[in-house]
Amino acid sequence: MKINTIRNATIIVEYAGKKFLIDPMLAEKGAYPPFPNSPRQDQHNPLVSLPTSIEDMINVDAVIVTHLHYDHWDEAAKEALPKDMKIFAQNEEDAKEIQSAGFQNVEVLQENTVFEDIKLIKTKGEHGRGEILKFTGFVCGVVFKHQTEKTLYVAGDTVWYEAVQEVINTHKPVIIVVNAGDNQFFEGGSLVMGKDDVFEVYKAAPTSKIIAVHMEAVNHWGLSREELKQFSKEKDMTSNVLVPDDGESYLFK
Repeated sequence: MKINTIRNATIIVEYAGKKFLIDPMLAEKGAYPPFPNSPRQDQHNPLVSLPTSIEDMINVDAVIVTHLHYDHWDEAAKEALPKDMKIFAQNEEDAKEIQSAGFQNVEVLQENTVFEDIKLIKTKGEHGRGEILKFTGFVCGVVFKHQTEKTLYVAGDTVWYEAVQEVINTHKPVIIVVNAGDNQFFEGGSLVMGKDDVFEVYKAAPTSKIIAVHMEAVNHWGLSREELKQFSKEKDMTSNVLVPDDGESYLFK
């Protein structure tokens, strides 16, 4: 298994001989206005450039879109990806919207989806806590399983809550990718995991490798890589929590 971190939540997973592009935000730096009612209103999204070429990123076997917020599925991705690309969406509503952009091979993820002998298990997520959930909408994660590979859990845009604990207890992932930028608006609290959420993941899966992505790439981020690294030192989890720069990759045998 190889995990290539690209930018924000965009990653490429090489798993059991297949390549998956997850949550492609492929726009050039500064292409979109900032998320409103949040920090850094003078900075346009994405805040940083892509670390590799779009041509390299779209040379994959399938795409997984956990939800349709533009920092996970943007206009640049719609333009760049071949219209016959296999795309997995979280539900029928998202699938229809992706199809309306011209994509012809869209499938809704289930809890028992199989792609080329790879099990893809849709998992629950909560994109915040409390009232903000009325506005953030549905999201998902995905567990990858194959007889020749370690189990991988890509949690998606979720905070720590009981369903994440259940996924870890049920599937015992060896590798976990978490969106850990603690992104927030001025009201409503964390939209994705912050450092305390990452600590909860670590306590639930103390032998797993945890890769923190979705960091410092869109204007409403609230947790920096350096702060998470320092927190990891304080909690003695640096050997388990990986905080990659954009473009870094990890190989797990």
